[in-house]
Amino acid sequence: MIVAIIFMFGCNTKPEQPKIPKKKVDYIRPIPGKSDTIPVTMAQRGEVLIAYSDCYTCHKNDQKSIGPAFQDIAKRYPVNKAYVDMLAQKVISGGSGIWGSPIMVAHPNLSMEDARMMVLYVLSMKE
Repeated sequence: MIVAIIFMFGCNTKPEQPKIPKKKVDYIRPIPGKSDTIPVTMAQRGEVLIAYSDCYTCHKNDQKSIGPAFQDIAKRYPVNKAYVDMLAQKVISGGSGIWGSPIMVAHPNLSMEDARMMVLYVLSMKE
């Protein structure tokens, strides 16, 4: 009888619950708009500025890390003055919410011109 009781409590007779796949949230919703060309020299300057900054602490070129991949940012935004300025200001002031819950730290010592060059480099990664 003790063996039967141990056997009953020792066996998990519950049916296996079906696994419900988690809904993946897609934060890469491209914003429609015409894209301007990016001068190569500006993108190259932005690449150098990013290399000497802390950007790669949270971002990678082609895969999500703490923050979105640079290529995903490039897919989302058209290349025009309004978006370049907006993104440059976001780099300087920091923020959160656009790509989910990660928080981007502010970079208040970065000039608007340097931030624009960095943004142009990121936006040059459009596939």
